[in-house]
Amino acid sequence: MATSELDDSGADPFDAIVDAPFDSALSERYLVYALSTITARSLPDLRDGLKPVHRRLLWTMRQLKLDPASGFKKSARVVGEVIGKYHPHGDTAAYDAMVRLAQDFALRYPLVEGQGNFGNIDGDNAAAYRYTEARLTRTAMRLMEGLDAGTVDFIPTYNNEEEEPEIMPGLFPNLLANGASGIAVGMATNIPSHNVAEIVDATLEVIDNPHVEHARLMELFKGPDFATGGVVPESADTISHAYETGRGSFRVRGRFHAAEADKAEDRDAGIERLGGGQWQLVVSEIPYQVQKGKLIEQIAQLIADKKLPILEDVRDESDENIRLVLVPRSRNVDPELLKESLYKLTDLETRFGLNLNVLDRTRTPMVMGLKELLDNWIASQIDILQRRSRHRLDQIARRLELVEGYIIAFLNLDRVIEIIRTEDDPKAVMMEEFKLTDRQAEAILNMRLRSLRKLEEMQLREERDDLLKEQEELEKLLGSPARQRTRLKRDLNSLRKEYAEDTDLGRRRTTIAEAAPAVEFSMDAMIEKEPVTVILSQKGWIRAAKGHVDLEQDFKFKEGDGSAFVLHAQTTDKLLLAGDDGRFFTLGADKLPGARGFGEPVRNTLDIDTTANIIAVVVHKPKQRLLLAATTGKGFAATTDEILAETRKGRQVVNLKGDAKLAVARPILEGHDHVAVVGDNRKLVVFNLEELPDLAKGQGVKLQNYRDGGLSDATTFKLEDGLSWTMGGKGDRTRTETEMWQWKVARGGAGRLPPQGFPRDNRFG
Repeated sequence: MATSELDDSGADPFDAIVDAPFDSALSERYLVYALSTITARSLPDLRDGLKPVHRRLLWTMRQLKLDPASGFKKSARVVGEVIGKYHPHGDTAAYDAMVRLAQDFALRYPLVEGQGNFGNIDGDNAAAYRYTEARLTRTAMRLMEGLDAGTVDFIPTYNNEEEEPEIMPGLFPNLLANGASGIAVGMATNIPSHNVAEIVDATLEVIDNPHVEHARLMELFKGPDFATGGVVPESADTISHAYETGRGSFRVRGRFHAAEADKAEDRDAGIERLGGGQWQLVVSEIPYQVQKGKLIEQIAQLIADKKLPILEDVRDESDENIRLVLVPRSRNVDPELLKESLYKLTDLETRFGLNLNVLDRTRTPMVMGLKELLDNWIASQIDILQRRSRHRLDQIARRLELVEGYIIAFLNLDRVIEIIRTEDDPKAVMMEEFKLTDRQAEAILNMRLRSLRKLEEMQLREERDDLLKEQEELEKLLGSPARQRTRLKRDLNSLRKEYAEDTDLGRRRTTIAEAAPAVEFSMDAMIEKEPVTVILSQKGWIRAAKGHVDLEQDFKFKEGDGSAFVLHAQTTDKLLLAGDDGRFFTLGADKLPGARGFGEPVRNTLDIDTTANIIAVVVHKPKQRLLLAATTGKGFAATTDEILAETRKGRQVVNLKGDAKLAVARPILEGHDHVAVVGDNRKLVVFNLEELPDLAKGQGVKLQNYRDGGLSDATTFKLEDGLSWTMGGKGDRTRTETEMWQWKVARGGAGRLPPQGFPRDNRFG
C-alpha cells in the first residue's frame, strides 16, 4: 500500500487540498490578478501621475543621490537596485520604463536625464543599460519635494525588507503635465501631456472659484501640448466635450514649417521656393508617438506603389531638428491637396483617444472630467500641505524642548557644572532641581565645552523666538482652510514661474486651431491631367497613347487582332467598359499601359467573364446619362455616377435572361429628346425620351415589339435636327433624315421600315 509523504511538520500535504468548483476558483484568482494589474501596474495615481514602476525608479535614483547636481551613474546600477529591492519584475521592463522617462520626444517634461544612447524619434532602440548613464532632472526633484517632511505614508516593499513612498508629494502636476497610457484588465487609460503653465492657471481658477464652469476652465487650459509639437486641428467644442466627459478623441497632425522661406505665409505653410516656379514642402514636426523612420517608409511606399502620383520624392534632412522635404511631381500641384492627401494616406495625421481613467486617493479606478480631476488633485495637495505642517510642528516642538533646556542651563551654568562634577547621577539631580525633561537633561549633558560661550545663549534665544513665531504661523495655517488655499496658490505661482511660456521648457509646442475645410480629396485630383488616346483591340488588349492622336490612323495590333474602340480621354478620366452580359467595369485612364507595345489584356486588370464581349467604352462624366438596350428590346437610362464600379469584379447593371445580350450602351447627349430603335427585322420606331425610365439596375421597359428576332441598335437624337446615320465607304459621310414624324409612335410599338438609304447592317453608326 502506497503511503503519502509527510512534510517537516508531520502533516499530510493532501489535507490542505480544498474541493471547490473550477469556475469559482478560477474567477477568484483572476479577480486578484485583475485588481493587481489595475492598481499596481497599468493605471497612474491621480495624485502624482505615476505608475508603481516609475515611482520606484525615481525613489531608487533619489536613494542613490542621483540629483541634477551630482554625477551620472550607470543605468544598470539603477535597474539592479529597482528590481532587487522594490520592483520584482524583469530588468527589461524596468529599463524600458526608465528610458521613456528620459526621452524628450516621449515625455513633455522628462524626469530622467540620460547620458548615452536613449533611443531617438526615428524608432531606434536605446543602448543596453550597461552602456548608458542617468540622473534625475529638476522636474523629478520638484515631484519628490517633501518626501522627508512627513507628507506621505511609506509602505513596506514586496519582501518587507525596505520601505517605499505610497505616492510622490511634490507640487508638480505630473499626471496632466506628462500624461500616461496603459492597458489593464477590462479598462485602459490614455492621457496626453499638457502645458504646466495652463494647468496651473486652471488650478488657480478652481481654487478661487470651486463652482467654475467647464467652459471657463477650457479658456485657460486649452488642450493637449505634446512633446513632439504638431497641430490639433479640432474645434474648441470637440476638445471641450472630451475633457468635460473624460473621454473623446482628436486628430493630431504634423507641422509644415519652412524656417528659411522669405515670405511669412510660405514659412507658415511649409513652402520653400526654389526658383523657376519650383517648390517643395518641409515638415518640421510630426505627430506624437509616430516614428520618423516609419513615416518616411510610408511615404516612400506610396510613391513606389504610385498611390500618391502628385509626389515625386521624400528626403530626410533632419539633424537635431526634424526636416522632412517633400518634392511634388510638378510645380502645378496644389500644395494644400498634397498636404491633405498625406494626412489621409500616412501617419502625418493620427488620432489620439482621450481616456482620463485614473486611480483616486482610495486607489479606485475612475474616469474623470477635467474639473473633477483638478478638484481631487487640489484636495490631495491640501492634505500634503497639512501633513507637512503637522510634521513641522512636531519638529518645532521637539526643538523648542531642547532650546528651553539649553537656556535653563545657561542661566544656571555654574550650578550645572557643579552638579556634573560632584553628583554620581547628575541627570536625575538636574531634572529634579531645574524641572527638566529626560531629553533636556540628556542634551545638556551632551553639550560640548565650546558651546558654553555667551554668544550661544543669544543665538538660542533668537532661535526660540523664531521657532515660536513659525509655530504660531503653522497653527494658524492648519486652523484656516482659506490660509491653506492661499499658501497653495502662492506655491503654484512660484512653480508657474519655472515653467512659464517664455521659458524653453514651458513654451507651448502644440498648436490648437480648427482646420479650414479640407480640399476635396480624391485620387483623380492627384493625377496630373494629360491627354491620351485609348485603344482597345477586338481581342481585349488595351493601351493608351500620349496626346490626342488622329482616330482614323492605322494602329498596330497583334496578328489576327484589330481595332475595336479608339477614343480620346484625359489621364484623370474614368473609363466605363460595358460587357454584353450587362456588367459594367471601371478603369482609370492613368492606369493604362503605354502605346509602345500592344498593351496588356484588359482581363489582367478586370474580372471580365471569358464568354463576355465588350460592347462599349465610355468616358465617365458626372451626371452623364446612358441609353442601355438589350437584344430583347428592353432598356432604360442610367447615370454613369451610379454604375461606377469600385472593384475589379465590376457591377451588374442590366439584368438579362436566357440568351439575351446587352446590345447598346450609348451616351445621351444634351438636347436630345427622342429615342430611335431599330430591330433585326429592319423596323424602326421613334418615341419621346421622357418615356424612357431612369434606373440604377434592372431589365428596363419594352422599347420595341418584335415577332421575330430582336433589337439591333438604338440611339437618341433631337427631333428638330432629325435622325442621322453613317454612310458606308470611306470617310465620315453621314445622312440626316429630318422628317421623322411618320416613325414616331408610343414606346413599345412595332415600327415600320426605315427611310431610304438606311444602312443594311441596321446600325446608326
